[in-house]
Amino acid sequence: MIIALKTSEITGLNPENNPNKVGLYILREDLIHPIVSGNKWRKLKYNLLAARESGESTLLSFGGAYSNHIHALATAAKEYGLKSIGIIRGEEHLPLNPTLTDAKAMGMELHYMDRTLYRLKDSLKVFESLKQQFGKFYLLPEGGTNELAIKGAAEIVENIENDYDYFCLACGTGGTTTGIICGLNGKGEVIGFSVLKGVFHQQEIKNWLEKIDQGKLNNWQLNSDYHFGGYAKHNKELISFINMFSAKYKIQLDPIYTGKMMYGVYDMIKQGKFPEKARILAIHTGGLQGIKGFNQRFGELINL
Repeated sequence: MIIALKTSEITGLNPENNPNKVGLYILREDLIHPIVSGNKWRKLKYNLLAARESGESTLLSFGGAYSNHIHALATAAKEYGLKSIGIIRGEEHLPLNPTLTDAKAMGMELHYMDRTLYRLKDSLKVFESLKQQFGKFYLLPEGGTNELAIKGAAEIVENIENDYDYFCLACGTGGTTTGIICGLNGKGEVIGFSVLKGVFHQQEIKNWLEKIDQGKLNNWQLNSDYHFGGYAKHNKELISFINMFSAKYKIQLDPIYTGKMMYGVYDMIKQGKFPEKARILAIHTGGLQGIKGFNQRFGELINL
């Protein structure tokens, strides 16, 4: 019942948990690259090309201490022969966690910004200060979402058959969800599963769609029922589900993004919230590097 695209067909849901006999499929975007996987690879693609074309040799961006974006940027920059600078929210904590250890090993220059100033990171004053400190650089926003990132994310659904009724994915900044909406161009229904507490993403997605002249696209919704308390929050039920899914399907999910999304999809199927015989594509957006840091913080909860 679940087909891991780019891999092989695997077993599906128990009939009692699938009253409407829906078809569930999973797109393995996590297999694109061994480190820069899933939506991070997609969002960086055109930005890296733009940086190279503009003659910039240094990439600078922002993120938390466990940021998938920071980790992916450090790796991608090294592979492209570019320097990278990561402005990390908060104070330095030694020893470095697995995310920042990897980023530093990839050559990223790490700098820390206190949380008060970090809230102003998008201001002209902070930008000018960074220019004085580091010289010229190609700026990427926190999470990597900009128009070029959305262009890259739209390609996630470019080469798949559009015979699915629903496209489900985890939603952090809203950039990848916006890209999927644009890539489908009105086909199917997109469900972004928010990993953050609150519904502010909804307005952010609307703003991005308006900015890129795609405001007419309304075949999407944001589901905020499965954030488990907020970013990086979790409970035993979520952890148990992730470990079950990995053992049963040999597909690793992470507790920050994809685990919450897939848990939500399963729960909606069980509750009969999808129409009878609907075809659902769950998009695995990567982010697996964060599991090491998660296990370091909370104990070895996720089986690897």
